Formats: sequence, C-alpha cells, structure tokens
Amino acid sequence: MTEPPRPPGEGYPDPNAAPPPTSGGGAYPPPTSGGGAYPPAGGYPPPGGYPPPQQGGYPPQGGGYPPQQGGYYGGAAPSGYANSDEKTWALIAHFGGALGAFVSLGVLGFVGPLIAYLAKGQQSPTVRAHALTALNFQLLWSIIAFVLVFVSWCLLFIPSVIVLVIQVIFGIIAGVKANEGQVYRYPMSVNMIK
Repeated sequence: MTEPPRPPGEGYPDPNAAPPPTSGGGAYPPPTSGGGAYPPAGGYPPPGGYPPPQQGGYPPQGGGYPPQQGGYYGGAAPSGYANSDEKTWALIAHFGGALGAFVSLGVLGFVGPLIAYLAKGQQSPTVRAHALTALNFQLLWSIIAFVLVFVSWCLLFIPSVIVLVIQVIFGIIAGVKANEGQVYRYPMSVNMIK
C-alpha cells in the first residue's frame, strides 16, 4: 500500500536530498563504515548491491514442463490421429471388443466398440471409422456366439470356443493396427451399421 505524498518538511525528508547531520536520533541512520552516504548516491538499487532485475520481472525461464503441442504431451499428435484422445477411443473400440468377447464367451464383444461409437463417434470421424469397423465385426460374431452358446452349448462346444478365439484374436490385431494409426478392415465381417 502506498502512502499519499506529504507536504515538504513534514515527516520524512526528500530521499534524493543529502541526509541531515545526525547525532544518532535523526530520520536516517548514521553513515555506514563503507564511507558511502545513506541512501546511496544514484538512488536504488545501489551499484553492485542487488542482483540486476530480470526482464519482465519474472524468474528465468527454462524450468518446469515443456509446452504441449498438438494435444499430445511432449510432441506432435500420434500418427493418424488429431490428438491422443482420438487414439485412446480407437483403442477402446478394438481392445474393448476383444475384452468383451473374452469375458462373455463372445456374446458381449460388441459392447466396447458400441461405447466408443456412442461416446465419441459423433465428434470425431476417425473414432467413428474405428468404432464402426469394430462394431460391425463384433456384432456379427456376437450373434453367432449367442446362437452357439445358448442354443446348442452341449452339442457344439468346440465351435463356440472357435468363435470366441476369432473375436479375441482379430480384436487384438485391430487394436495393434489402431495403435499405429491405421483403420483395420476385419476379415469375415458384414457392414450391418453404416
């Protein structure tokens, strides 16, 4: 907080004026043993007394976190994606299909791609492409798994396992390709959703 200016002769004297001679009880402390006057000639900061001020008044730059570029920490966006969020949702579509199929004996393989499609499919064409390819593949094979598992489990156990293996393997392959920035075209798939 600053104090309003005082009339001359009242309170503290002019800081640029020479100090009045004191005998220990004046407005200024006695001169220092360095021989210089108080306040120092030339004003503040005294020459060599304080470090030089930084440009802009801030500490030197160079520490801290590097700036983000392209929405991906530490550099450009992942190859084939606008940002890392798109890559994450594409991986959710493919790996989520493989995980859902594995956990539910192939019946719920479509849930992961459906979540990715509903969450980000309308906002990103890249995520939409990945989610649709995974959703079409997993939906077809989930229907086949449902028929084999619930209708004829006792008679057709081996085909049910084969369907499960197909869903998991191709879901993992598609997830690896999505990690590289490519849209994987599933074999043995039908475009039920466009």
